[in-house]
Amino acid sequence: MFATPAFAQAAGAPAGAGGLISFVPILLIFVIMYFLMIRPQQKKVKEHKAMVAALRRGDQVVTSGGLIGKVTKVADNEVELEIAPNVKVKVVRPTISQVLSKTEPAEG
Repeated sequence: MFATPAFAQAAGAPAGAGGLISFVPILLIFVIMYFLMIRPQQKKVKEHKAMVAALRRGDQVVTSGGLIGKVTKVADNEVELEIAPNVKVKVVRPTISQVLSKTEPAEG
């Protein structure tokens, strides 16, 4: 068989340009994943850390285990909650999942 000029001219583009273009969809997927999943999660973690750092005595909180109590003492990594009259428990700060009511700072 003879090679016709049409077959001879049908050579593809160089492999370098085609390889770069094939990575564009993969890069696009990673960018979309970052903005839809990773970034919002990082924002949520940052807000939770700020909330836990701002705990004060008198705040009413909910723990991740479902206990609702009033903060009576704040230590470095622990918080003491009063869950019933004269019933106090110590919980680790990161287990506080929600602050129901904040107390106003005392004027001095």
